[in-house]
Amino acid sequence: MVYKFTILSDEVDTFVREIGIDSEASFFDLHNSILDSVNYEKNQMTSFFICSDDWEKGQEVTLVETESSSEYDNLVMDETKLEDLISDENQKLIYVFDMMSDRVFFMELTEIVPRKSLDKAVCLTTEGIAPAQILADEGLVVVPKTTLDENFYGDEDYELDELDEEGFGEMNFDDSSLFSEDPKF
Repeated sequence: MVYKFTILSDEVDTFVREIGIDSEASFFDLHNSILDSVNYEKNQMTSFFICSDDWEKGQEVTLVETESSSEYDNLVMDETKLEDLISDENQKLIYVFDMMSDRVFFMELTEIVPRKSLDKAVCLTTEGIAPAQILADEGLVVVPKTTLDENFYGDEDYELDELDEEGFGEMNFDDSSLFSEDPKF
């Protein structure tokens, strides 16, 4: 059988992808075909979720095996065939392509073509421009990795006589203005 998935984004109204894929293909094959159809890098963590008709997440299928405390089995994309979890037209899925920002594609199995097969996935429809793969946070500063050593805090050059005592004043704890008159304090 051939599955035809329609993929939409809630970020770009004009974005549509339709992918045809064999029902015996793995979720990893579907993952790669989605990334190829939107020209995304293949170096990010991703997951599929089988969803209810109301888009409530159910079974997760991850790119790599992870520890999970969920009620569902831990399934991995390259070990799980599409037909193992999907068999009905209109089945809904969520494909999380940006885990850090929880950004997704909404997918629906729009057609099952019996007695046909495909050797590899095919992008049947390409409309609109895909959203950016990863959102750049303007406040985010990426600091290169450094090796910390015993001199990291500069303590090797610290001299006690260099201490600026002007910045340290005495605090009078008998000063009643520091405390509230409120008896609850």
